[in-house]
Amino acid sequence: MKYVGIIGAGTMGIGIAQVAATNGCKVWVYDANAKQVETATVGLEKTLTKLVDKQKISAEKMTEILANISIATELKDFKDCELIIEAIIENKEIKTKVFTELENYVSESCVLSSNTSSISITSLGAELKKPERFIGIHFFNPAPLMPLVEVIPSLLTEKTLAEKIYNLMKEWGKTPVIAKDIPGFIVNRIARPYYGEGLRIVEENIATPEQVDDAMKTLGNFKMGPFELMDLIGVDVNFAVTTTVYKDYFYDPKYKPSLLQQRMSEAKLHGRKTGKGFYDYSEGAEKPIPQKDDALYQQIFLRIISMLINEAVEAKRLGVANDEDIELAMQKGVNYPKGLLSWGKEIGYAKISETLQSLYEEYQEERYRQSPLLRKL
Repeated sequence: MKYVGIIGAGTMGIGIAQVAATNGCKVWVYDANAKQVETATVGLEKTLTKLVDKQKISAEKMTEILANISIATELKDFKDCELIIEAIIENKEIKTKVFTELENYVSESCVLSSNTSSISITSLGAELKKPERFIGIHFFNPAPLMPLVEVIPSLLTEKTLAEKIYNLMKEWGKTPVIAKDIPGFIVNRIARPYYGEGLRIVEENIATPEQVDDAMKTLGNFKMGPFELMDLIGVDVNFAVTTTVYKDYFYDPKYKPSLLQQRMSEAKLHGRKTGKGFYDYSEGAEKPIPQKDDALYQQIFLRIISMLINEAVEAKRLGVANDEDIELAMQKGVNYPKGLLSWGKEIGYAKISETLQSLYEEYQEERYRQSPLLRKL
């Protein structure tokens, strides 16, 4: 697949375009907002220039990458594409409208895909005339740097397509994993407690955001704490994914969104992109120094890591992916320092079970129910 179309010229879309163009594909980028494509290509040129300056790529390679990318002014320009990856707003109706229009212009053999992080691939593909050619290809931000790609076949996807896309992603230098079409796929499903439990701890005035972040970095060796990460991702984006997963799991209390996060989204305190989120990113603002407390830090770490390990065990039980892919996904997709299944063995599954049982008894909430498999490990 050497002719690739990208729909959406935001950070993710242009990042995927860079990956494909770097690997010798001819790429067409389309955005409903024509100015956005121009802005994105100018930004890409600056990014590549920095890579040349740092001697990460040659000047010749930069010229080649840019020459491989063309601007599409309408969806008809994708008529020769063999693969199209959509990376637009997380809205099912808007995505569906784009794909159904696209089917009028592309060949019968063109593969259509979505980079959605939380919308059902089956529900998106079901609206198409040829749902068997539709698949999820979920990159992580920033696409050129993050190695993981989740490949998600729907119930209607042609049986050999997942393997073809898996091999293509390997050719592009990525680390692909194949996931079941369930809400959140692998990473966004398993990672929900990292944010959700952190938010719960802060909402209950047990600790401050900076204490939670510091505990997870010092005791868990995470590169970023949950609040730093939400500010980086976008508080609104993280809230939207949580809300989608919660709704798609028929309002399972395990995935219940946070009222604090909703209020932050409403106030447009979205994190780095708006200059303020859980932390202040305005010029001259100082990051608060956490008040260290060893016993509190242990409590925070054990509570959050137990919830994460429980989710990984449940994903294993349900066959969301195989053990190797579950471990790989969390390390390569969200930079976790260890695979959660092996982390569970290291801490001791009995200790994880005991922690969750204690939380369940304290709160009397289904949120803390254990995977049936956890007690058997």
